[in-house]
Amino acid sequence: MRHRNWDLFHETPIEQYRVISTREIHPKPRRILVDHVETPTGMQFEYVYRPLGAAAVFILPITESGEVALIDQYRHPLRRVITEVPAGSVEPGEDVFECAKRELLEEVGGEAKEWHALPAFFPQPAFTGAVFYPFVALGVTLGEPQLEESELLTLNLTPVQEVYRMLDAGEILDGNTVIALFQARPLLQEKGLL
Repeated sequence: MRHRNWDLFHETPIEQYRVISTREIHPKPRRILVDHVETPTGMQFEYVYRPLGAAAVFILPITESGEVALIDQYRHPLRRVITEVPAGSVEPGEDVFECAKRELLEEVGGEAKEWHALPAFFPQPAFTGAVFYPFVALGVTLGEPQLEESELLTLNLTPVQEVYRMLDAGEILDGNTVIALFQARPLLQEKGLL
């Protein structure tokens, strides 16, 4: 399963800065590099970034009864719990769609009858080469989550209409969730869920 825009993320990279040196300041899986670069005008500076190759999935899961299986998850940099859609990193060599199915099962114990791929996007292109792949999962049945030890989250079943009220009111604070919800809106309207 793919969205037609996914091919745009595999174009040949170009170099407009000359890389003088590179050093790694954090290893995989969340690799961070510092390049000492020179611009075409001769200016030199250090550029801190995550290289191309990282990817993540985001799933908007909707049950047969019209509830969205959101999660309330502790995010350490924020020192707070925020509401998000289930998400996770694509493992090296893992198919993006298989990752989405795995993350839905792990985070909410969910399986879906129907899947829709949404347009992928670069979440922070000034800092990371990661690509994020959102999906809509319909007809989701929920079971027992299979959380990682570091995950502190709880299931938050919310009616679709309420989720979109929260979105429109600015109450959804996670940017990736906001993008997934905006991208999913036409599909959910077409399906009569909104």
